[in-house]
Amino acid sequence: MKKTLSIIALSVIGFGLVSCKKEENKTTENTEISGVDSTNAPSADSTTTSVAPAPAVTGTEAATPVKSNQPTTTIALSESNFDFGNIKKGAKVNHVYEITNTGTNPLIISEVKPGCGCTAPDFTKDPIMPGKKGKITLSFDSANFDGNVQKYADVFANVENAPIKLTFNANIQP
Repeated sequence: MKKTLSIIALSVIGFGLVSCKKEENKTTENTEISGVDSTNAPSADSTTTSVAPAPAVTGTEAATPVKSNQPTTTIALSESNFDFGNIKKGAKVNHVYEITNTGTNPLIISEVKPGCGCTAPDFTKDPIMPGKKGKITLSFDSANFDGNVQKYADVFANVENAPIKLTFNANIQP
């Protein structure tokens, strides 16, 4: 009986560790974000507003939309995917994604939900007025990873087809 309980406990712990492991050789097709107005992008060096679709998720990990009573607006992202390149295992890195409100209503980011416990979000909490910019920072702890990884965070805001998916890649080296 004790062996069975030990095996079950180890299986549960093992599953928890695997759920945050690297995602290797993942190929995704880009899709356009609805509710994003890329024609009014803030500068010529802004990238496309396409993002990779969410990886398949099961159970309680699935993103649940946070409904807002706020009127919708449109946005432009400076980028939706960032590549950290080669980083040392154990390094803690972060990247700031700039978001511009291109609509006529205030932009309200209600939540930024990372797909993994290794990624911590920070974001502009005050309403972002039309024509103004806000920031979403994703911090990544590479301690438990090796090789190529791709991670994401869902941004819930008062735009059509929320959440908006932000992604990043890194190549973790010993």
